[in-house]
Amino acid sequence: MNMSETLELQGLRGELRVGEPMARHASWRAGGAAARVYLPADLEDLAAFLRQLPEHEPLLFVGLGSNLLVRDGGYRGTVVLMHAAAKRPELLLGRVYAEAGVASPKVARFAALNNLAGAEFLAGVPGSVGGALAMNAGCYGGETWDIVDRALTIDRHGVLRSREKAEFEISYRHCELKEGGSIGVDEWFVAAYFKLEEGDGAASRAKITDYLSRRVASQPLSLPNAGSVFRNPIGDHAARLIESCGLKGLARGGARVSEKHANFIVNPKGTASAADIEWLIDTVRKTVLEKTGIELRPEVRIVGDA
Repeated sequence: MNMSETLELQGLRGELRVGEPMARHASWRAGGAAARVYLPADLEDLAAFLRQLPEHEPLLFVGLGSNLLVRDGGYRGTVVLMHAAAKRPELLLGRVYAEAGVASPKVARFAALNNLAGAEFLAGVPGSVGGALAMNAGCYGGETWDIVDRALTIDRHGVLRSREKAEFEISYRHCELKEGGSIGVDEWFVAAYFKLEEGDGAASRAKITDYLSRRVASQPLSLPNAGSVFRNPIGDHAARLIESCGLKGLARGGARVSEKHANFIVNPKGTASAADIEWLIDTVRKTVLEKTGIELRPEVRIVGDA
């Protein structure tokens, strides 16, 4: 059965693409194609789409693709691009509401413009709200779930749920349901309500400017990258360990360990394959383990066929 024809008959308002190159939707600008990509018009349209998706169809939700690598053989399933349906942050019920596809820095700026404090660190999180929720992203002393009041999820049957913070098990770069399923397998984040304190908008904007300046000075933001590749081990920094092993500048194909920040892998000319990047990830991890005894854990999600 031709899935695109089936979706058209169902009268959905989003856009279905077949054989879509995922390099267009991943910040590394590398990787294979997805069998199908759906760009929902809004959350209601997304729910309608999921209700008709075959039960066993592999499903992947993607925001800005800032911590994603799709192997060169592609993804044999359906990708939902959340950023396509993203609305701007807004004030609802005394909270800052943002859908999963909204870029995290937009939440920081919106809060500052509304004289709300506590979200400034999100200016340094390169991905979207959905990804930030799923991995409890953080920087500059703040973590996403520090400021989340509750979140909205959706399951593959199109059922939306409002879940309180207490329903999640949250730790460093980790968020999971305490019971009733698994995030990224059974349910996906589609929005969040952020609880912020009243503050000084000018002071918040100055802090955001400072954070962005520090990022530009220390990270290779002008080159395609996926942010930090590895989590920081307790009491140490992945970048320090990688640099101590002499791995800065290590290259394969079009990919290279950044000389500016050792915990970044860059694709300077846009010619790297996903295999090049994955080889560097594996080589860095193995080398650091052999030389220091510390095993680095990737923050990057790797999917698809080699």
